[in-house]
Amino acid sequence: MRTTLRTPVWAILVCAAFVALALPAGATEKLRVGKAVPAAFSFTPLDVGMATGIFARHGLAIEEFAFGGSAKLHQALAADSLDIGLGSGPELAFVAKGAPVLGVAAMAGAPLLLGLVIGKDSPVHTIADLKGRNISCSTAGSLTSWMVRELSRQQGWGPDGINVLPLGADQTQIAAMRTGQTDGMPIDLATAYRLQGQGEARLLMKFGDLVKDFHMHVIYARRALIAADPEAVRAFLAGWFETIAFMRKNKAETVRIAAPVINASPEITARVYDETMAMFSDDGHFDAKALDTLRRSFVEMNLLPSEPDMSKLYTTQFLPSPAKS
Repeated sequence: MRTTLRTPVWAILVCAAFVALALPAGATEKLRVGKAVPAAFSFTPLDVGMATGIFARHGLAIEEFAFGGSAKLHQALAADSLDIGLGSGPELAFVAKGAPVLGVAAMAGAPLLLGLVIGKDSPVHTIADLKGRNISCSTAGSLTSWMVRELSRQQGWGPDGINVLPLGADQTQIAAMRTGQTDGMPIDLATAYRLQGQGEARLLMKFGDLVKDFHMHVIYARRALIAADPEAVRAFLAGWFETIAFMRKNKAETVRIAAPVINASPEITARVYDETMAMFSDDGHFDAKALDTLRRSFVEMNLLPSEPDMSKLYTTQFLPSPAKS
């Protein structure tokens, strides 16, 4: 005769409660994270953190999205289609205009990733030749738009001395450059080196030589998420900065993960890694001089009618204490 062991219901409930307490909080929490553009090395920490399980260890399941520029990224944030946005410093102007987000971390400083490429048949051969020429960008108010207009301003031509044409995704801009509709475009270095190697374009300059005190990239979070689930924001940033630390110590693994994401060879990806890792922040803190650069530019480039109070556009509540020097 077989004896069946019967466990009281109350004992099962007690055991279940202990198991629930043992699980990390938010172990299966999903965050929708968007990149302003799909293939920039700047945003590959998201892919590296996912591939290495770093975000998972912080209790997050990342759902990744990519867009064709800053405007589309912020449209998705405003429509509650995203929780977190990986964008640019100049997008703080969108916050000043009422976008339902806040900057929660300054993720990169000087624009070491960006260069200006010129079509192989363009008559432009020096920066001085750019006056009045057509240069494309992704969207109005984007990082690439800001860079071209800042270049024009620094040349003494005013922010509109170069004709900046918002054309959307990189492939559309490359097509316009190939057909001579534009003279060139600001682009990430991986694509610049690939186009130059194929004989389709010439790298005229690197924007890292143009602007020093800057926040190239900022991480944005919806205000609703900050209010309802601040621990999710804190967990994402902890995972992000752990990923940056991993990338600094593990070049080969970073290149292996990043190369297919940015559509570049391992050799080009390794070169971009060497030239740009210095721009990433280890703690996300905002720099006063960089914020001043952005604040002044918002008016100079007609993005805002007056200089905003920059402290209203971001929060430091989720950042670690700054390291003591």
